[in-house]
Amino acid sequence: MTLCVFLNILDNFFMVEKLLQHIDSIVPITEDEGEIIRELVKEKEIPRKKFLHQAGEVASNSAFVVEGCLRSYTIDRDGFEHILQFAPENWWISDMHSLVKNNPSELNIDALLDTKVLVMSRSCQISIFDRIPKLERYFRILTENALAASNQRTINYLSLPAKLRYENFCDMYPTLIHAIPQKSIASYIGITPEFLSKLRAERVK
Repeated sequence: MTLCVFLNILDNFFMVEKLLQHIDSIVPITEDEGEIIRELVKEKEIPRKKFLHQAGEVASNSAFVVEGCLRSYTIDRDGFEHILQFAPENWWISDMHSLVKNNPSELNIDALLDTKVLVMSRSCQISIFDRIPKLERYFRILTENALAASNQRTINYLSLPAKLRYENFCDMYPTLIHAIPQKSIASYIGITPEFLSKLRAERVK
């Protein structure tokens, strides 16, 4: 075995370990259950600006971000991007409507940074539910949290001034404040990049 192959195996091992630790923090799992999960997830690297998934495709999997950051977004008729979600480390991302309903997606999911993910197909997810029923609880908790966060974001967008929306973003995504493009943050909270620069400067003072 060459050193390069050995390092790849080691990297893949630690990628899956990160997922297992995340699952275990919410729903404790056994070593045997961890081995089942290892069998059903696949490692994938997504270079910056490359896609995990594009609009028009049927979403076939969910992705757990081990390193880097993905985002999901739509593009309106005027060519403007509208970001729905960021997925930094330890976050899952997918187009759930397309994944569950098997319909063409309206979302793009791409990498804002060089990103490593573990992907799980819908069929593998269902297989895991049959083999490890407690993982239905794990994904239910994640889905409930995501729905609550989405509802709160909508309320904030409609009722809060830009400064508070930015502060909420900083609380939710503290690792992304200086890691991703400023225009992506501005798009997410619904302001111009220029106004975001002003808010950043005020926050530093």
